[in-house]
Order: sequence, then C-alpha cells, then structure tokens
Amino acid sequence: MFKSIADFKLTKVINKMDWQLLLFLVLFLNVKIAVKIVAVIIIYLLRFNFKFGLSFKNSRLPLFYLLIVFISLINLFIMKGYNNPGYLLVFFMGIGFWFMCLLAIHQVKLSVENNETETIHNTVLAFFIVNAAVSFLNIGAIILETHSLNPYRYQGEFQKYFIGTGDFIKGLTFDTSLTNAALNAMGVIYFMTRKNAAMVLVCMTVLLLTGSNFLNLAVVFILVLLFIFKSSKNQKSLIVVCLVLLATFMGKVSPQNNVYVTRTLANLADSASKDPTKTTSAAICTNVPTLEETRRKIAAHYLDSVRKLPGVIKTKPNPALAHLPQTGMGRVFIDTPNINAFYYQSRVDADTSQKVLLKFIDQHRASLSLSTQKTFVSGLPGKVMSMLQTFNFLKLNPAKLVTGDGMGNFSSKLAYRATSMGFAGSFSPKYAYINNNFLTNHLDLYLNFFSRTLGLHSLINSPYSVYDQVLAEYGLLGLLAFTVYYLGFFAKHTKTLTYGIPVLLLLTMILFTDYWFEQLSVIVLFELLLLLNIKETTNAPIIYGS
Repeated sequence: MFKSIADFKLTKVINKMDWQLLLFLVLFLNVKIAVKIVAVIIIYLLRFNFKFGLSFKNSRLPLFYLLIVFISLINLFIMKGYNNPGYLLVFFMGIGFWFMCLLAIHQVKLSVENNETETIHNTVLAFFIVNAAVSFLNIGAIILETHSLNPYRYQGEFQKYFIGTGDFIKGLTFDTSLTNAALNAMGVIYFMTRKNAAMVLVCMTVLLLTGSNFLNLAVVFILVLLFIFKSSKNQKSLIVVCLVLLATFMGKVSPQNNVYVTRTLANLADSASKDPTKTTSAAICTNVPTLEETRRKIAAHYLDSVRKLPGVIKTKPNPALAHLPQTGMGRVFIDTPNINAFYYQSRVDADTSQKVLLKFIDQHRASLSLSTQKTFVSGLPGKVMSMLQTFNFLKLNPAKLVTGDGMGNFSSKLAYRATSMGFAGSFSPKYAYINNNFLTNHLDLYLNFFSRTLGLHSLINSPYSVYDQVLAEYGLLGLLAFTVYYLGFFAKHTKTLTYGIPVLLLLTMILFTDYWFEQLSVIVLFELLLLLNIKETTNAPIIYGS
C-alpha cells in the first residue's frame, strides 16, 4: 500500500527528526562555498568526531577520497608544481574540496549510525518538502513577473524565460537548476521505492519544472526498469502517472523542450553516421519559413490582391467601434502581442558573460583553434568532443596515462575557476592560473560553444563530467580508485539494497553532467541515501559511535 496524504502527520515528522543533519544539509548544499564551510564548522562543533575509520579492508568510509589526494601529491612532485606559486594556490584549493567531501560523508555517516532509520527518513522527507516549497516559490515569482500562467511559453522580455524558464527553478540550494533536477531525480526514485506517492509526484513535478531533458530521460529509463523488473501493482500505476506527467509537460506546457530533444536526438543519430573527424564551417540556415508562415504569407498576398481589384466595396469602419483596433476591412479583432516584434525575440547581441569570453578569445587567439573560427558546425555535441579530446591527449602523452595531468590542469571546475573569468566563484586576476593543456582543449571547447548563439548553451555541449575529470587529471589510477573504492564501496551491498540500487544507477548517469564532487551538493545526498539503505538492510554493528 502507498502512503496517502492523510497518513502524513507533520508533528510526527518534526518530533522525530535529526535537526542537526537537516541544518547541515540546508547549509552544505547552498551554492556559496563560504556557507558550505560554515556548515562544516557548525556540524563539527555540534558533533566533534574525527574517527574516520579509513582502511583497505572493511573501510567505514569510501577510501577514494584519501587515494585521490595521494595521487594529487604524486602529480605535484612529478610536474614540479611546487615551483609555481599560482599552481600551489590551485592545488591546495583542490585538496580542500576533497577533504570537504570526506568531512561531509563522515558527518552523514555519524547521523545514520547514531539515529534510528525512521529519524533519518523523516529528515530526508523534511529536506525534500522544504526544497519543493522553495522551488514552487521560484515558479510562482516568475508567473507574477510575467503575468503568464505558463512562462514556458512566454516569449516576452527577449525570451528571458520561455524555453529557459527551468534555469530559474533553483530550489533550496540556490545553485543551478541542474542541481535541483539531480536532487529531485533521486527523490523520485527514493520515494517510489518507499511507496510515498505524494512525494513522488512532488519531486517529479519539481524535476519537470527545472526543464532538465537529460535527467528527465534518465529518470524515465530507471522508472521503466523498475516497472519491468521490480515494482508492485500500485507502483506500476504511479510510474505510469509520472510518464503521463512528463508527456503532458513536454507536449503542452513546454513544447519547445520537446522540439529541442527531438532535434538533439536527430542530430546525434545523424552525426553517428558521419566521420567524427570531419567538420564543416558552413553556416547553419535558420531563416527557412515554416509551413504556417508560408500559409500566412500566401493569405496576405491574396487579400492584398483582392483589395486592389476594381469594384471591390471598401467597407467603412463602424464609428461605435472606432476606439477598438480593426483590420483594414473594418472588422474588429482581438489585440494580442505581436510575437514577431523585437521584444519577443531572443537577443542576438552578446550579454555580459559572453563579452568576457569573447575578450578572452581575442587575447589568446594564437592558442585557440576552435573558438576563433567565425562559424562552426560540429557533427558531435561538446560533451562527446571533450571526451575525445581527453582520449587524444592521453594517447599523445602516454606518460600521463597513469596519474593524469594533475589537479586543475585539464578538466575540473577548479580549472575553470582559476581562469579568473567568473566561473563558479573566481580567482583574483593576479592569481589566475591556466594550464596550456586545459587552454587548448576543454577551455577552447567551452569558449567555442558558449561564446556563440544561445542555442548552443546547453548541457550536451558542456565539457563538464566527473568521468572526464577523474581520467584526465588523475589518470588510470584515479579511475581505478573511483570505480573500486567509491562506486564499489556502495555496489558491494547490491544484494541487500532496495532503493539504493536504482539511485546508484541514476548517479552513474548524473556524473556525466557536471563536476559533482567539486559542487559539494548532490553527492552528499546520494551518500546519505545509500548509507541509510545499507544500514536498514543489514545488521552490521555500529563500531564508530559518538
């Protein structure tokens, strides 16, 4: 049986909840790094405990975090980065991010160990309720601003919202909408397995509002697997409801997203049949009229011709309707916004962020082969091109295959942040650091797509990916550590896990979309859900209590 709204008792949830954990989640998942640091300080003051229990056998926490720091130290000495003051700042900041990850999972583990599972479940429930409330406030504020019940079709303000409305649904973290989408994607799977129908629908609604096509497809894939292999009759019905919600949103609420997904898949299929090594600089034709536009033009020409025929009676306008807008023949029409007006078209001039990118391109023109092209049409999306760049780099530099190119030198949020161009909190220009391997590969690729028309500014063209980061900057050793000592840490419990299995599968897809360990957000919730599921499905004794 599913839990109904009537079964929900707010007082019961409030009275049995880990408030320290909830406070930590709210603060640590905030987009500001300063707030994250405050969250860590507060939680360690409340629960002072540094018994990590790291070991190669039966480690209490994933050993991955310690191993990745060790690989970073090896690279520091191999490349003699200690001789570069600019790189040292990048290095120690990167080490700080990895230790923040370790400190966070330690506190999450303490919460799971020292509380009943129901208490942690109530805490997770409270987090998703608050996040959904903030997300609904986000969309409500947009509706009030645009005076449109469906801002996903609102083309005013130079298409500030329209297909990009989901970018403004940031939720409790105030981070990117992708972060909110990833959190709620996990929520859909978690509450589906927990048989909480109300929260499944809430999380699915927030996920759809963010407009993340990739995560929508990822969730659909997992829901279909659950429908086929592991779901009750009631769960199957709820899965169907979720799929109907998705179809309704794509078809009626935001049909532009539906068109975008269709075109993207078509382009991928088309590019797969072509030689990926060949590119063309031919400009894309975007002024081909649609069938509706052609019909309107024919009708307009016909009416103009009829008016010019001899003997045609010119109807006089009705004086009583003189104050109302009328057609040329005197018939009153409903005055609606002219969506062909400049106000309803997307801007073609560069915005402030693009001007920064264009200025950088101009200053480094000799090193940039992609972004300096006047026109560029690729047969592959940027995400695929970035992986090809990584493979090609390692092929040309086999000495870096084992431990990678070094932290912040090729593919990471840290590398972007160190450019001082304003990526996710920027370095001061006087401390800017850009490795040439990063400049001529992923940075050039990013500049190529995101300095051009808005239509190219999408997730599929972003080089961001955890897999790319681990392989490029930490090499095969890093990839092995991640696979065995992170994913393997949770996967070894797959025989007993319930919602943990589909959530783990979902994470493997989410990791393609951003540098999530450096985001210090989605990964923490994933770890909480998996550690909780491990505890409630095993009888392992608690060794490292408070």
